[in-house]
Amino acid sequence: MSSPEPGLKKIEDFLQTLKKSGGLDLKFNILACNGQVQPDAANPTGETPSALPEKISVEFTGPDTPLLTARNGELLLAIEHIAAKLLRLEHEDHDRISFDAENFKVLREQELRLAAEAAVEKVLRTGQPHAFNPMSSRERRLLHLALADSGLPTASSGLGPRRYVVLYPQGVKPTEASTQDRTQAIRNTFRRR
Repeated sequence: MSSPEPGLKKIEDFLQTLKKSGGLDLKFNILACNGQVQPDAANPTGETPSALPEKISVEFTGPDTPLLTARNGELLLAIEHIAAKLLRLEHEDHDRISFDAENFKVLREQELRLAAEAAVEKVLRTGQPHAFNPMSSRERRLLHLALADSGLPTASSGLGPRRYVVLYPQGVKPTEASTQDRTQAIRNTFRRR
């Protein structure tokens, strides 16, 4: 990268440090996009008014990419999360940065869409709610979006890393724990047993 913007430079420095200190045999390619197919004539460099481009994508390659994608991409998602914190992105802006390795995320999105289609068919056939496995907030969001076209109600349930999506039959209201119940459950997780 030649003369990267400050945010992109932070990402590059972070990834170089990660490779060196972690002893990882990885290469990475950082792509910055201002949301346009071609550069804006008024802004030929593609820079956005903020210190960061509209979207930053990082693609990892190399012999150690299986380490990133193991355990459902846990390390890949953790590195992405740290990078978002490094750039001081607000929670709702975490989608502005995306890390991938060996098309793991693309394949996972396809898998979620297929799971959504199968769940819709099952709920329509049986009339019973369907609960998906726990997943990250980004995956839950993708699942909610994939299920939206069905017209069936959805809701997230559970706490923390055990949150999951439930698809309900038509006419059934999603059940949500009250705020007080959720607060009590969170407090209970911190109590010594």
